[in-house]
Amino acid sequence: MTDLDTGNGKAGAPRHAIRTRSLSLWYGDFQALFDIDFDVKRGIVTSLIGPSGCGKSTLLRCVNRINERLGYVRTEGTVEVQGKNIYDDNVELAQLRKQVGMVFQRPNPFPLSIRDNILFSTGVHRGREEKLSKAEQNEIVESSLRDVLLWDAVKDRLGQKATTLPLEEQQKLCIARLLPIKPFVLLMDEPCSALDPAATEAVEELIWNLRGDYTILIVTHNMAQARRASDECAFMLLGKMVEHSKTEEMFVTPRSQKTADYIEGRYG
Repeated sequence: MTDLDTGNGKAGAPRHAIRTRSLSLWYGDFQALFDIDFDVKRGIVTSLIGPSGCGKSTLLRCVNRINERLGYVRTEGTVEVQGKNIYDDNVELAQLRKQVGMVFQRPNPFPLSIRDNILFSTGVHRGREEKLSKAEQNEIVESSLRDVLLWDAVKDRLGQKATTLPLEEQQKLCIARLLPIKPFVLLMDEPCSALDPAATEAVEELIWNLRGDYTILIVTHNMAQARRASDECAFMLLGKMVEHSKTEEMFVTPRSQKTADYIEGRYG
């Protein structure tokens, strides 16, 4: 398999962008995930909350198999993206990671110009023989930067090195960098942890604006952020999925006492 079926606009497309069944993971002898069953609906923002070390980031990284970069990781169970088990032998990791984009805790723009950061993925994921015209490049750069609400701020300095931008703009650029290859899932691991409150608000607004066009799964320690910026919320504890529901329902009427204790700050 060289591509996952996005199902965008197709009748009968999977309702869930991500679905895990009996997902368990070990780092060496340490078991970090225990039989996780988890469904993420298409086109919404789903947040993962829970105390440090509960397995949130590990679960997130299962969805693009980035955990496998560590040689001592073992995974059991299934992770389906758009109805296809991404752990099947015929799944190509480069294609999977093209379609399941990742944004990390701290912005990591390439030490290139703003423009070249946006166009970088088009060079990686297109054959060298497939060249983009200057007009096509300009269109991709402008469209991607507009999508992340960054165009007006940087349109007159596209040749500036991206690493000189403020952290908020760097993080927006890192999201914009994913868009030219048209992923249908965006994974975000604490994307606002390095940002001040004003920048956090700006990135949250961006995340909310991207929903619908993208399925977004976000790990956050910030309870207020989870409540503000997600449609559904999942609570994890000690490597297990405790509860998953609409965000407002979880924060107002959690089903599990463990969830209530965490939300109310009794531990974590």
